Amino acid sequence: MARSGATVEEPVRHRLLAEATRLFADRGFESTSVQEIVTAAGVTKGAMYHYFASKDDLLHEIYGRVLRMQMDRLMTFAQAEGPIAERLHTAAMDVVVTTVDNLDDSKIFFRSMHQLAPDTRKTVRAERRRYHECFRDLVTEGQRTGVFRADIPAEMVVDFFFGSVHHLGTWYHPDGPLTGPEVGRHFADLLLASLHPEP
Repeated sequence: MARSGATVEEPVRHRLLAEATRLFADRGFESTSVQEIVTAAGVTKGAMYHYFASKDDLLHEIYGRVLRMQMDRLMTFAQAEGPIAERLHTAAMDVVVTTVDNLDDSKIFFRSMHQLAPDTRKTVRAERRRYHECFRDLVTEGQRTGVFRADIPAEMVVDFFFGSVHHLGTWYHPDGPLTGPEVGRHFADLLLASLHPEP
């Protein structure tokens, strides 16, 4: 039985993303040409442009698929039952683990984001802002209910935490002494400790 067109085409899209990720990691976004990407993926430029409007679009999607996954998971944690401290701890640990699990994608993006076209860069910043605002709402909920200290602005808490998360690509290595979940637990523990109310 013949496979549907969508089933046949989907591996092409995945292959383009996989090869673009590899080449961007090895050579850098700016030094990688569209021709090199399609040659590595074994497709034509026409096939690439069927899925991605430009090299910018490829870079956007490399990070976008990770961010969408993280956003879906964060919404699940935010809407779950249970104490706010447990939900924030779970969310904080998860964003570290999922970042580590997709470290190449994250490293490529943060290293190359400034090279995106202005409109694409604006879109990406808006997507990241929505994620940070959802995370911030968890901190605000804990502050409002007296579980977390309220003398530090929630926005600053979030900026400080994600500054550390975005820095993971500069030092974390899968073969290092700590696993992703271990790093995630340490980060989440530190975040919750910093929010513990003063005596």
